[in-house]
Amino acid sequence: MSKKDAYADKLKAQLDEWKAEIDKLEAKAKQASADVRIMYEEQIEELRDKRLSMKSKMSTLQEAGDDEWEDIKEDIENIGSFIKTEMKQLRSKFS
Repeated sequence: MSKKDAYADKLKAQLDEWKAEIDKLEAKAKQASADVRIMYEEQIEELRDKRLSMKSKMSTLQEAGDDEWEDIKEDIENIGSFIKTEMKQLRSKFS
């Protein structure tokens, strides 16, 4: 298995994990008061958008040649960093 394939497999697992986490956050947001729920739902929607963007980049990564995938990986890492930070902040609000 190439480095690119191994990275794509790891990325797919991360995307699946984030989807489950976003779904949990959404369920918690639905239990909040109306004002708070709106704020949380906006943040959750942004997380969903970033996750979809990352999924799209993953498709591009899988089609990229060996010399191109490292550049795409950097974009993916930046999106992933944003998602991790935002999820951590949202989880702390529900604690």
